[in-house]
Amino acid sequence: MNANSQETRSTVSDAVRKHKEFLFPAVATYYDEPLALVRGEGEYVWDDAGNRYLDCFGGVLTVSVGHANPTVNEAVIAQNQRLQHTSALYANENQSNLAEKLAEITPGRLKKSFFTSSGTEADDTAITAAKLATGRHEIVVLRHSYSGRSATALSAVGHANWRPLPAQVAGIVHAMAPYCYRCPFDATPDNCGAACANDVQDVIQTTTTGQIAAFMAEPILGVGGFIVPPAGYFERVYEIARNYGGLCVADEVQTGWGRTGDKWFGIEHWGVEPDIITSAKGMANGIPIGWTIATPEVADAFPGLTFATFGGNPVSTAAAMAVIKLIEDEDLRTNARVVGDYLRQRLGDLQDKHPAIGDVRGMGLMQGLELVRDRTTKEPAPDVLLRVFEETKRRGVLIGKGGLYGNVIRTGMMLNATVDNVDELVDALDASFAIA
Repeated sequence: MNANSQETRSTVSDAVRKHKEFLFPAVATYYDEPLALVRGEGEYVWDDAGNRYLDCFGGVLTVSVGHANPTVNEAVIAQNQRLQHTSALYANENQSNLAEKLAEITPGRLKKSFFTSSGTEADDTAITAAKLATGRHEIVVLRHSYSGRSATALSAVGHANWRPLPAQVAGIVHAMAPYCYRCPFDATPDNCGAACANDVQDVIQTTTTGQIAAFMAEPILGVGGFIVPPAGYFERVYEIARNYGGLCVADEVQTGWGRTGDKWFGIEHWGVEPDIITSAKGMANGIPIGWTIATPEVADAFPGLTFATFGGNPVSTAAAMAVIKLIEDEDLRTNARVVGDYLRQRLGDLQDKHPAIGDVRGMGLMQGLELVRDRTTKEPAPDVLLRVFEETKRRGVLIGKGGLYGNVIRTGMMLNATVDNVDELVDALDASFAIA
């Protein structure tokens, strides 16, 4: 079936029917008629009705080097045939080699890794490590942030719609987000002065004991709608955090592995050195893995008796090594910048053409569109987003969404995406906005 002329199915997919019957309703799906995907190859996926789609969200920025990438698959299959699981109680070559490689490619003095299975666990590990290393317990995070779904992570989340329960872990406080398009201080690029960074100091002085364990933030707020901090933000925030005894944690779950272009990690664009980095998602192209790396003094302060059953699994670490090597061999960090620049240009052209697009923002192949009813009032337009969502799907293109108001289109194309893929995405968006 032609990817640009999807037909509406008259019956519900059997997989979708069972999903609705046997899974928690909280396991939500996209689209009025949910998709059941059965196959992927490179930048494309197919549903169980045989329709092909350009995947421009990559399982939430997780399929980083293409679906069923043969190089990654080869590493996974070979390891599966040798040894699938050891637990963290035994050393394994893949885990050790990966930890060595990560110490090489991370910024500053980061050296010692702790492997888990998800971004939630990675952030939890970072928070625990910061508390143990400093002897303090208060953590500063940002509004509009997302950290995962454990009790600790949910207490750190900066979105009401992602927090089904009140904060369950004390000592986590929220500073203003560096949301330039909706600046909480009514600043402009000319007079900003990174007021949002200085708010971190005010939060520490007024809502904590004055001595914190850490400041933790995503270099670009992912679920928040790809919010990119202004120049100088992290330089000032890291200075403030350290002045009050805190460590600096960069949550790279979405921004890592070349996603932002040229650099391995998003925080490198600000020229600062975190004490801890966390990541997951695109690290192993969809094989579950979580990772926390810290400076030696932080890592060494963590008690020796701890455990992660699937942490450092030989299969997941083999996949991660294959992904990193592929990114290096094919220079995908550069590709993310070059193709990302082209995508940004084409999205800017869309903004000039369609009044509903209030803001275009992002870095590399992490680009978003914030939709509004009026560019002056900036009233969010989540209903427009939903119409564009359905129409792009009908045209054979899958995109993501996010933002506190549900009005931000998020795109997370593969690191090896091409300008032709960009053209296919933008042409579908253009046609969809025209009728939305």
